[in-house]
Amino acid sequence: MENTRKTIYLSGPIMDECEGVAREWRETAKLLLGRQFRLLDPMRRKFVDRQVDSANEIVEFDLQDVRDADILLVNYSKPSIGTSMEVFHAAHNLGKFVVAYSPFEYCDCSPWMARYCTKILPSLEAAAEYINTHFSE
Repeated sequence: MENTRKTIYLSGPIMDECEGVAREWRETAKLLLGRQFRLLDPMRRKFVDRQVDSANEIVEFDLQDVRDADILLVNYSKPSIGTSMEVFHAAHNLGKFVVAYSPFEYCDCSPWMARYCTKILPSLEAAAEYINTHFSE
């Protein structure tokens, strides 16, 4: 069954995020989606931000996860360069489906995020429900 499940990459702010916040929403996503989907969590790796010897590895591992995913689930709760780069690469270069959740009204979203996120919903729960409805086997 593992090979038939779609894979979701959990994209969202990590660098400069408050302690535990980057991990907390991902753990909730795992509870909401983990039975139906294979989830790729970048927090599973033990890198330290701003260390020169790990910067290239961080980016390359994250890009590999984006390539391996069928869908991106994006926490768009605040501007994040890395998250934006992952969204652009996934949607524009790879043609992936990108589902985001955000507290921002549409008029307050970055035009880049509005353009390259296939769907932006108001909460993680709404995004998980959308994914379960449209992508469950």
